[in-house]
Amino acid sequence: MEFNDVKETAGVADVLVVGAGPTGLALALDLARHGVRALVVERSAALFPGSRGKGIQPRTQEVFDDLGVLDALRAKGGTYPVGMVWKDGRRLGEHRMFDEVPATEAEPYAGSALMVPQWRTQEILHARLVELGGGVAFGRELTGLAQDADGVTASFADGAPVRARYAVAADGGRSVVRRALGIGMTGESVDPAPALVADVRVTGLDRDNWHFFPPADATPGGGMRGDFLGICPLPHTEDFQLAAGYADPSAEPDLTLAGIRKLVATRTHLAEDDVTEVRWASDFRPRAALADRFRQGRVFLAGDAAHVHSPAGGQGLNTSVQDAYNLAWKLAAVLRGDAPAALLDSYEEERRPVAAQMLGLSTGVHRGEVRRGAATQQLGLGYRGSPLAVETRTDLPGDALRAGDRAPDGTRGGVRLFDAFRGPHWTLLTVGTDAGVPELPGVRTVRIPAYEAYGTGVFLVRPDGYVGWAGASAAELAPYAPLVGLAVRGF
Repeated sequence: MEFNDVKETAGVADVLVVGAGPTGLALALDLARHGVRALVVERSAALFPGSRGKGIQPRTQEVFDDLGVLDALRAKGGTYPVGMVWKDGRRLGEHRMFDEVPATEAEPYAGSALMVPQWRTQEILHARLVELGGGVAFGRELTGLAQDADGVTASFADGAPVRARYAVAADGGRSVVRRALGIGMTGESVDPAPALVADVRVTGLDRDNWHFFPPADATPGGGMRGDFLGICPLPHTEDFQLAAGYADPSAEPDLTLAGIRKLVATRTHLAEDDVTEVRWASDFRPRAALADRFRQGRVFLAGDAAHVHSPAGGQGLNTSVQDAYNLAWKLAAVLRGDAPAALLDSYEEERRPVAAQMLGLSTGVHRGEVRRGAATQQLGLGYRGSPLAVETRTDLPGDALRAGDRAPDGTRGGVRLFDAFRGPHWTLLTVGTDAGVPELPGVRTVRIPAYEAYGTGVFLVRPDGYVGWAGASAAELAPYAPLVGLAVRGF
């Protein structure tokens, strides 16, 4: 794919995004929808080439639906194949990686994650960013970041400095920006032994199954511990993703073709020559770590720069993309002058607890203590404790939808809610009531009959698909609106 790179880095931007991974691309894409000038800088000469984060969870599919890339991802992705357990060259039987979670009208993408190699997800996000007029400045290695009361100034190993009103560190777990800011990370080793992940070409295995070769003393579902090896076909490619764990903490994975061939021959029934190519490989020691802060002044941390996960359970990329989705609309509202700068405080208040929760989940899956199921799909996450979640109704049943919850999908009165929500706007949704609503400039007003996923009431849905305010009528909406950059008229 040819990239429409930013050939000449502009000296001024509204937001400087450091890192062109899924987090940075999703953030810049969403900012572009809001009319914000975002510049993405990436120290590498091209997008990341590996399959590492291959699972797109149902909640992230909803985000990508809104961002206009889900159809492209589905066309190039696929469902997770059924696991096949091998021993001594014989198939022992199937292993189901995921607990079955049926899709519903309110949760249309529930089920297993969508499998798309990370490199392809990034290509699709990049193409959409370019379509919206944005791009990436490749080969721009950040060497310094200074901030003052009005903005930030970034310097680079090559090329002119960049001045921006805000900056976002989306530059990964070894974030240069986070270290420059002096923000620490608190965490734990998930597994003292190393792990390896690689994209390989292999003969002798079918592409209908995810092939598991557990160590002799392990059982399927026991996580990624010990001398585990799995080989998973990547949809719409000729590649397999190989993942291997090591029992010996002192092991040093060999990432060469010869080393990976020897690993496969030692742990499977395949011969060394059955591995015909290694297209990308990386080793790491699984850990779970959370940044002590997600913000310092005009600089925000997002994605792996803010939280580092074990790859088990497929939470890292998904949590990262949703960081971006949470932050983009808030930055846009403040940059337009619609909302007070205090709105940006809610980013850390909302996202850091979610990241901490997902870190615990990833660690549990890695250790075989938690199954992949409803929790890993991230549909139940929300922001009920946020200052932006204002619930004015009383005496609600325990299972009722409340402010701070994800706004469900569904079709009532000829209106599909996800279609109504799609876009960078707020939505004022009236469900099963004739209550009057105010005029809110830039807000889409929708009325539907009673719907069990919502109950009845008036719901102000944020641009990122969560209920910000809820009430029996809109009478108490006026104090809330200015906090998030909305103006109320005629009420």
